[in-house]
Amino acid sequence: MIEFDDVQDLVSPVVIAAFEGWNDAADAASGLVDHLIEQWKAEVIGAIDPEEFYDFQVNRPVIATDHNGHRRLTWPTTRIAVARPAELDRDVILVRGIEPNMKWRQFCAELLAACDDLGAELVVTLGALLADTPHTRPIPVTGTASEPELVDRLDLEQSTYEGPTGIVGVFNDACLQLDIPAVSYWAAVPHYVAQPPCPKATLALLGQLEELLQAPMPLGDLPDDAKAWERGVDELAAEDEDVADYVRALEETRDTADLPEASGEAIAREFERYLKRRDTD
Repeated sequence: MIEFDDVQDLVSPVVIAAFEGWNDAADAASGLVDHLIEQWKAEVIGAIDPEEFYDFQVNRPVIATDHNGHRRLTWPTTRIAVARPAELDRDVILVRGIEPNMKWRQFCAELLAACDDLGAELVVTLGALLADTPHTRPIPVTGTASEPELVDRLDLEQSTYEGPTGIVGVFNDACLQLDIPAVSYWAAVPHYVAQPPCPKATLALLGQLEELLQAPMPLGDLPDDAKAWERGVDELAAEDEDVADYVRALEETRDTADLPEASGEAIAREFERYLKRRDTD
């Protein structure tokens, strides 16, 4: 059972969750939750007891010196934070953790019970996978939703994936079993630059959150970081002709596949997002 510090009643809270590990290529998803915690100055209000869910030989505790010069031990766990963003008409519950090593069903049950205690009305999970996509093009993001209304409004699809899944898939299934509205977004990270971070993928996920919540999200340094990341990969690709040829082949395949997407509707949606952010700024 997760025990909370004193928390005031939240306004129509939405959960945004990401977990390190199998679901989090290049730390793109967990990096977004870290970004939101920092930008919104979110307050950590509770954490799961790691003893039940983590193998400490796989996810080891970390010892470090704090700003007072004291040696502190930090255990691997999943933490819950609360933010009250001025740009939203609702509060946000941010779940940032590590994929557990055991007792996944109990892990999800405890997290969802905690979110229910806080009055959560919607769960959004974030993930990232490695894919054959070029770093020079927009990062593809796929999404699924459990509610037909959300599927229609966000132009999403019901997932047709079959195969092994991670904690994000299990968490979404737990939401479905409990009739909790849930949305899941996955960014496709270029597999040839899999090392974290990938700010361009994090920024792509942030754009989907903007569309879902219909409000501008805090960008911080993400746009500049994404441009710097892309320039760095350009330089690495230029040093290896085989890699450069491979990237060009991916670009051709992607451009051919995306031709139908260059529609007036897609352009209008992106322009509308830009105008909302400009008005807020």
